[in-house]
Amino acid sequence: MHNDPPQTPTEVLDAGTCWDLLRGVSVGHLAVLVNGYPEVFPVNYKVDHESLVFRTGEGTKLRAAGGPLAVALEADGHDAAKAWSVLVKGKAVILEPSEELMKGAGLTLFPWQAGEKEHFVRIVPNSVTGRRFSITSPLTWWSHVGHTAGAKT
Repeated sequence: MHNDPPQTPTEVLDAGTCWDLLRGVSVGHLAVLVNGYPEVFPVNYKVDHESLVFRTGEGTKLRAAGGPLAVALEADGHDAAKAWSVLVKGKAVILEPSEELMKGAGLTLFPWQAGEKEHFVRIVPNSVTGRRFSITSPLTWWSHVGHTAGAKT
């Protein structure tokens, strides 16, 4: 018999809610394929017309994002009671600097790491999915050492 508290179901988020949540944070994790293996990079991004824009310098991230393969960006957040996660999958496009870009997302897009970050990359999504769930109390997971199921005395 278990005395576990009832679980609240995970909420599947609609695209509009996902975009609202993405607008509320500025850091995500960009996933790309490099030589057949996944690589994950933290990036500062901005939402721009239901796409994501980030700045980067020369290197692995730019080469992989500008290649023919799809990319993904995951962002998440939480408050005291609930956590959420949003995943954007799509194609990355290296942008030419333009007046429109610099008046929009480029104007307020400041990477945390110093250095030359002259390239702007837009992720054009094929899918945007998200979920939100209640945070379980750490006491729910507590088990006393030596009192686990099946332990021999």
